[in-house]
Amino acid sequence: MDPPTPCVPSDPAPSSSISSTLLAGLKVQDAEAYRRLVYLFGPVVYEWCRRCRLQASDAGDVAQEVFRSVTARVSGFERGTFRGWLWTITRNKIRDHFRVRRADAAAIGGTNARARFEQLADPAEDTVEEPPVSDTRRLLTRRVLEMIRGDFDERTWQAFWRMAVDGHASADIAADLRMSNDAVRQAKRRVLRRLQEELSALLGD
Repeated sequence: MDPPTPCVPSDPAPSSSISSTLLAGLKVQDAEAYRRLVYLFGPVVYEWCRRCRLQASDAGDVAQEVFRSVTARVSGFERGTFRGWLWTITRNKIRDHFRVRRADAAAIGGTNARARFEQLADPAEDTVEEPPVSDTRRLLTRRVLEMIRGDFDERTWQAFWRMAVDGHASADIAADLRMSNDAVRQAKRRVLRRLQEELSALLGD
């Protein structure tokens, strides 16, 4: 019977972070970069819209407008955090949405209808601060994990997942994967460290 592996297999280091390759790709209008943008931040933008009390269908439409604006303006993005920049675009698109609704109400129902509509609180004006970073981090975590999985050896990933996500004991994982207890703990630390690095870069922590 072979002894358990004393250390975690060496995983190839990624050539660059998700955030750097994402921005570089968007600036040259790369279709794959756009797909990754929507995959990562689609749920984030949608939740921001819903927080501003947009209906589900309207939130989806506004999110599409947000990402179109991002691709059109990303070449000028240089300072600040991407999350903050994305929130500013989203907030402006939400405000545009409510301005259009007001105009439509006036056109359909006349002055009285517009007056009634304007008595309602404008969600876009109520929500002027960036949503909590913790909420954005929660939405991004699972998707970032899916994107970095291919950068790790399969046993490293299984050890991390079973210990950090499934809550299994390191001794049980070590026995199943033929690794040492220390190797299992190292695997968890390595993946978590990479995850935190990627989230910090994307969120501007």
